[in-house]
Amino acid sequence: MNDQSPNVENCGIDELVPKVGGPLTVGQVATMTGLSIDTLRWYERVGLLEGVARDHAGRRQYARTDLRRLSVLMRLRATGMPISEMLRYAELAKAGDATEPQRIQLLEEHRDRVLDHIANLHSDLDIINRKIAAYRGSRQSPAVSA
Repeated sequence: MNDQSPNVENCGIDELVPKVGGPLTVGQVATMTGLSIDTLRWYERVGLLEGVARDHAGRRQYARTDLRRLSVLMRLRATGMPISEMLRYAELAKAGDATEPQRIQLLEEHRDRVLDHIANLHSDLDIINRKIAAYRGSRQSPAVSA
């Protein structure tokens, strides 16, 4: 996934990615991200994460740019983006700057779904808070009998 154009390279992601002194192994990245080694390998195999360098023995050597990509992927997944859309995003990013309008559209559509979900959660939370208040109210004051 190539998000390296100057206007979108960091997008605040660098703040979320720890500074690393050198390449990291797949095990180190798994520990750092909470993703399993199998998931990291699968992300690479299906094309969500491309270009992970290898050492002379063929072992993965993750760089900070890989961690940046993983950070974005993890947030897309955590906010409910389907893998199929994540793959589409990765394909578009790989295709280069000419696909920015499509990436924007894909991300805007996902953002709108996330905002709808948040609104629904707020509504659900309001009901829960009302229920808590009702229970507290019934314990604090005696019931009025007719």
